[in-house]
Amino acid sequence: MSGFDIQQKLSLAGRRALVTGGGRGLGRSIAEGLAVMGAEVTLCARTESEIAEGAAEIRARGFKATHLVADVTDVAGFAAIIADLPAFDIFVNNAGTNRPKPLSDVTEQDYDAVLGLNLRAAVFAAKAVSGAMMKAGIAGSIINMSSQMGHVGAANRTIYCASKWALEGFTKSLAVELGPKGIRVNTVGPTFIETPMTAPFLEDPAARQAILSKIKLGRLGTPGDVVGAVVFLSSDAAALVTGSAVVVDGGWSAD
Repeated sequence: MSGFDIQQKLSLAGRRALVTGGGRGLGRSIAEGLAVMGAEVTLCARTESEIAEGAAEIRARGFKATHLVADVTDVAGFAAIIADLPAFDIFVNNAGTNRPKPLSDVTEQDYDAVLGLNLRAAVFAAKAVSGAMMKAGIAGSIINMSSQMGHVGAANRTIYCASKWALEGFTKSLAVELGPKGIRVNTVGPTFIETPMTAPFLEDPAARQAILSKIKLGRLGTPGDVVGAVVFLSSDAAALVTGSAVVVDGGWSAD
């Protein structure tokens, strides 16, 4: 281990990071974590007020942040925006959604909404950002935000699981394609994380207990649990990690 400086390896100083879905919940926490580690972070979402506030709070702490209003489901529009910006070193492909219900109740609109954001938009966002990386000769890191549900199945989550299993396959294939360019592509797969979005569901004692019964470590996830995985994959500490899934699920998928 002589000459190995883990602090230097984990530092993101001098790197530019883009986080989609950066206005709230996990996206915002991830943006904050990357900024603390030295990256100049761009929070991206459709709602300007949220990302502007998030970027301002990061700057108030003495770190570097800006915001970008864009809709990743507008594939052509997002690609045009990315083409006009300096290439990013780190891309956290985080925007996503879910409409949990039995398949018997799933509509075409549900399918289009979930697959449209979780898969279609993620694929073409990765295309736009990785294209800019290659053009600039950047050996960057792309992190597609998956889920433990990209590795297991669950009732009422058929469409969501379909989107995340597909994202896992896409990630491995893209890692093969971009490896020769020095661009690493991985996923992070969280379990249920306590955020404002999950709060209404987790307030149900029965639902909460059912979830906890599957998590071997006996607790729900926090945004900080996920931030650590993202920082690692963004950094030189993960220089030989590509095509991999870091599953932050407390052991849910272990059995």
